Amino acid sequence: MTDHQAGIEVLLVEDDPGDVLMTREAFEEHKVANRLSVVADGVSAMAFLRKEGEHAQAPTPDLILLDLNLPRMDGREVLAAVKADERLKHIPVVVLTTSEAEEDVLRSYSLHANAYVTKPVDFDRFIQVVRQIDDFFVTVVRLPHR
Repeated sequence: MTDHQAGIEVLLVEDDPGDVLMTREAFEEHKVANRLSVVADGVSAMAFLRKEGEHAQAPTPDLILLDLNLPRMDGREVLAAVKADERLKHIPVVVLTTSEAEEDVLRSYSLHANAYVTKPVDFDRFIQVVRQIDDFFVTVVRLPHR
């Protein structure tokens, strides 16, 4: 089975239940068997990534989809922590957020985000964008082996 057929592990860090639902739907309707894990805040994201507490058995993600505006620890802090951690910094991080602010774009890239995508408000367009991200990281990009 090729990596493409096997799918990848994706961690979605998102506190909006509607966006979580739309992302799940985009993944479920896509042809690739990616596994999507979801956490709702930055503290939980770091616990998941570091396999702490209730996340001790969490899979290591191949890709992180990260919202910026999160409770407890915002996405910028999560991005900085991931990219500063030797065990995590190789994981691609796609910032997927409603913010169109140029300062958020610049700061995200300065913190080594791999991509910055503004969430479309239209349902069909949102699904299409998530599928494009998914497709890019499964069929185009070569990810490091775990």
